Amino acid sequence: MIPDRIRKVAKVLDDAVEKQNIEEILSCFSDECDIELLGVRLSGKAGLRKAIGWMFRYLKDISFIPVTIMIEGDAFFEEFIVRAKSKGGKEIEMKQAEVLIYDSDYKVRSLRLYFDRLELADAISSNFLERIAVKRLIKVSLKELL
Repeated sequence: MIPDRIRKVAKVLDDAVEKQNIEEILSCFSDECDIELLGVRLSGKAGLRKAIGWMFRYLKDISFIPVTIMIEGDAFFEEFIVRAKSKGGKEIEMKQAEVLIYDSDYKVRSLRLYFDRLELADAISSNFLERIAVKRLIKVSLKELL
C-alpha cells in the first residue's frame, strides 16, 4: 500500500464527513466494512449508514483538525480534534482517535473510533437533569486525579 495514497483517501473521507455527504462517505468504504465505536460493532454499508445517521443526529458544522497521523502498511492511525455544534447549538471540541484499515482498492474495510463518551454525553445532553447527571459522573470519574 502506498502511504501517500492512503493519506489522500483518508482526507477525502474527512472532507465528505465535514460536508455531511452521506453518499460520498459510503463510497469510501468497502461493502463488507466493519465499524466499531462506543463498544458497538456495525457491519456493512447498512451498519455504516446507521453510524453516520447517529453522528449527524447529534452533530453539525463538523470540522477535523489532525494532531498526529501515522500510516503503517494498510493501517491509518490518527489523533484529531473534532470541532462541531450540537443540534442545540452548543460549541463542541473533542479529541478523538481512529484506526482505519484499507483494502487493496483503498476502501476502508475497518474503522475503529475512540473518544470519551462522557465528553460526548456532556456535549449532547439536552435537558437540565441530563446535564446534572453527566456533570456528576465526570466529577466522580476525575475524583482521584484532581
